[in-house]
Amino acid sequence: MKPFKIRDIEISPPLVLSPMAGVTDVPFRALLKRRGGIGLTVSEFISVEGLTRNNPKSRRQMRFFDYERPFAVQIFGGQPERMRMAAEMAEEVGADILDINCGCPAPKVVKHGGGSGLLRDLPRLETILKEIKKAITIPLTVKIRAGFYDNNRNAVETARLAEQCGVEHIALHGRTKEQGYKGRADWDLVRQIKEAVKVPVSGSGDVVTAADAFARWRETNCDGILIGRGAMANPWIFRQIEDTLAGREPFEPTLEDKRAVLIEYFDLLRADMPEFAAIGRMKQLAGQFTRGLPGGARFRQVIYHSHAVGEILERIGEYFETVSEGRAYLGEGGAEEEEAPVLDSCETATI
Repeated sequence: MKPFKIRDIEISPPLVLSPMAGVTDVPFRALLKRRGGIGLTVSEFISVEGLTRNNPKSRRQMRFFDYERPFAVQIFGGQPERMRMAAEMAEEVGADILDINCGCPAPKVVKHGGGSGLLRDLPRLETILKEIKKAITIPLTVKIRAGFYDNNRNAVETARLAEQCGVEHIALHGRTKEQGYKGRADWDLVRQIKEAVKVPVSGSGDVVTAADAFARWRETNCDGILIGRGAMANPWIFRQIEDTLAGREPFEPTLEDKRAVLIEYFDLLRADMPEFAAIGRMKQLAGQFTRGLPGGARFRQVIYHSHAVGEILERIGEYFETVSEGRAYLGEGGAEEEEAPVLDSCETATI
């Protein structure tokens, strides 16, 4: 449970903000970095087809600020030439690390050979990694899954191949492509990979508390921990782990802290994008962030059906005032409704 290095880049603390499409953009990363505890930030996963065809959205996804360093750009795709070109572009914008997504299970990604589709075509993955390695000077890393099929968990084989191709860090999400985000992540595979390769190995999946992180470290002897959806529900999780590592009492946010972080996030969003888009992203975090809080289900429904900045700010104020006074939150109408679905980390936010 100590810092590790990807080549000469120190990851301290050994905690990584896992890339999530439609989530880990500049405003969200800023919110998390301000809370503290992140050793490596990563972009949203970016389409090489968009990057290499000068798609403005894809170019925008590579933006980052110096305070985020060390910073990795993660790309996905299935064509070696496009992957090489996109890797060169990431190095040109100043990324410290280039990460390859070999884990996304989304059908629209897999059908073109990208994401976890590469796990069932290791010769193609080998070609891609070798082409990229020849083209860039910054460290090359990969994020993989347990395997494509439930009955063929080839993560250890994939990790060995990646290391032979010059990859300098391997992150494993311990579910197969067929599992998607169902069931439990297999952290024993993280241990097996750690024993099979010499490069640093990190694990991902189901880490939603500081206790989860320390349990996974003890079980696997891994170098780092990736946290994605757990950080949407608890923006302080990285700080809490870092506090524990340093022998401090872990920070516990008050209700006022939780109210303030939602307002802060909304401000960051509105400064970075059009109002309509900012409202959509705000609904996403508010939905994740209030899970488990008193009246949270009703609050989420009220927020999902709010369509203006002033309305959302008013609803946030109402909710936290009600909870702080120990009253039941009913919102408008007072009736419970079916909850909106939770996004997978490879799905773009469309709420």
